[in-house]
Amino acid sequence: MTDTDAGTLAVVVEREVAFPPEKIWRALTQPQLIEEWLMKNEFRPVTGHRFDLSADWGIVNCEVRTVETHRTLSYSWNTKDLRSVVTWTLTPTETGTILRMEQHGFQQHQLAYHRGAMAAWPRFIDTMEALLAKLE
Repeated sequence: MTDTDAGTLAVVVEREVAFPPEKIWRALTQPQLIEEWLMKNEFRPVTGHRFDLSADWGIVNCEVRTVETHRTLSYSWNTKDLRSVVTWTLTPTETGTILRMEQHGFQQHQLAYHRGAMAAWPRFIDTMEALLAKLE
């Protein structure tokens, strides 16, 4: 659990993975790959593009905010009464990439959402890593 300056909560998952940023970028930006590790979508890496992520439990409304190819990707993550932002940062290392995901914007009364995100994001990233291991 991370407190931000705005008095909201954030979830941060950061780990070094044994893949180059270019390969991770594919998993973060290609709709068919996003579907394999996250949810069904109509994502495009274009600032201002609106898209939905859909799962059995509902829909997440999103809008791309930042695209810095192979470095940073940020999009809004809005569902029900949650208004948050997900930011991916890729930092190359000698052996791969430091992959950082931060979702911020959880209000103090949204602890259930925050707990859910704290449990879900590490699993999503584990699934992404398994997918990356299979990609050429």
